[in-house]
Amino acid sequence: MIRRAAAVAIALTLYSAPVVAQDTVLTVTAASADVYKGPTTVTPVIGHAKRGAVLPVTRNLGSWAKVAWPDAPDGIGYVHLTMGRLTPGKAELPVTTATRTSASSPARIPADPAFGAATQAAPVHQAPRDQMVVRDSTGATISHVVGIGGGVGSTGGFGATARGWHKNRFGFQVTFARDTMTSDVAAGRVTAMQVEPAVLFALFDHVSDYVWFRPYVGSGVSFHHQSLKVSASDGASQASENGVGYRLFAGSELTFAGMQRFGLSVEVGYRDVPTPFQGFEPGKVSAALVGNWYIK
Repeated sequence: MIRRAAAVAIALTLYSAPVVAQDTVLTVTAASADVYKGPTTVTPVIGHAKRGAVLPVTRNLGSWAKVAWPDAPDGIGYVHLTMGRLTPGKAELPVTTATRTSASSPARIPADPAFGAATQAAPVHQAPRDQMVVRDSTGATISHVVGIGGGVGSTGGFGATARGWHKNRFGFQVTFARDTMTSDVAAGRVTAMQVEPAVLFALFDHVSDYVWFRPYVGSGVSFHHQSLKVSASDGASQASENGVGYRLFAGSELTFAGMQRFGLSVEVGYRDVPTPFQGFEPGKVSAALVGNWYIK
């Protein structure tokens, strides 16, 4: 099952289409928009664009736009989308470059009057600066807020999951899983049902043309119900026990450009739970493959 899921992930990586913003421009609506070296405010500011500047967009990276910026060494800059408005480019209207100013050449040139009034009148949605929002090539917003799905573990267990993110930093998830164990030293089979609520913390977000990469760490409480069933040939009997343990884990959620509502997570964790039946001690370290489809 894990090999099949891994094959699906590889196929998504190979065949996913880039998030391309062809024939799209960003019209600056703020008084002055900072142009950054990378798609984050911790990178250096390499220039400024005045209100009315029309910047050709080469990639839509969620809450950032990758724009052509000739004053940069590589000819590329990044502008936060709250600084302007994305619109389809028009062949008959040349891109306004005269309003660009960089840190090295702070020229003050008037904005293109063709965009002045319309730009000032257009409302600007002030999204939180730390909220990562992915948009597809048509401009549709893909927000990873609430997702549902399922997963498989390295021990052969499987279950359902629900995950939610708050401003893409703090998250909460609940896992309902079922696992079975057999033993070489004891008769019978143990069936374990578990419910694990957990909190998550995303370390950072990295959005490229093909994949959205979000590593995270988390911890949670593990509520277990374990049942031991021994077959008739070994003397039919059945017993059950409840227990509470904990789990620590780390992983990364990957979202591919070809399927932007689907998040594939790979996790490695440490779980410590009571072992009521001798000879059926589960491994404390395990891995899991989890997929969530974001409905919001």
